[in-house]
Formats: sequence, structure tokens, C-alpha cells
Amino acid sequence: MTSPGPIQYKGEPLEPERGPGLGCFRFQLVVLAIAIVLTPLSVAWRWPTWLSALLLVVVILLLLVAGQTTIFLLRLVAADRRSRRRPLGRGTKTVGELEDEAAGGEDTNVKPPDDEGPVRQ
Repeated sequence: MTSPGPIQYKGEPLEPERGPGLGCFRFQLVVLAIAIVLTPLSVAWRWPTWLSALLLVVVILLLLVAGQTTIFLLRLVAADRRSRRRPLGRGTKTVGELEDEAAGGEDTNVKPPDDEGPVRQ
């Protein structure tokens, strides 16, 4: 079975390093925290009803967006860890290890400690 070529995005190979950073996610969390605090306070301070309702809608939308971003980031971390894991019972290098060597990284031919045991999926 041959592997397909690199994934194309807008006519160029997709590079994971070119994606958005954590700054946008952190900004989402800061705005969400402020909105969560302000929403009940807006009711206690008797702000206009439309403004309290708007804050509530903003909280709900930010929860949705921040939750989806969290899931996306967790999938990226899991995919990276999966690509760097050494196959059980194999002496060959993984794709991630070969890429690291080609990029001039350190020698990754180190065996894992014996107490780790097999990895379950």
C-alpha cells in the first residue's frame, strides 16, 4: 500500500507549524472569563436587560468556540505523540524519528525504559 502525497491546502502542502498559535486560544479564554464574571454582575447591577442577554449569548458562543478549539488542540497533541511512538516489537524507526533525523535532530535510537509496558489504544 502506498501512502498518499502531502495534504494539499490552497494549492500548497499543509504544514502544521503554519497553523494558528495558542495566542488566539488564550485570548478566547480571557474574554470568556471576563464575560462569565460580568454576566451575573450585570443582572445584580441592574444593567439593561438587552445587555445582560447579550453577555449571556456571548458566554454561550465563547464556550462553544473555546470547547471546539480545545478538542482541536488535544487532537493535534495526540497525533504528534502517536507519530513519535515506537511500534511494539519493532526495531525500525517511526516516521517522526526519520523526519527528526532528516531535520538534523538528535539520535532517537534510544529504547524506552522497561517499566513502561505496552501502549494500549
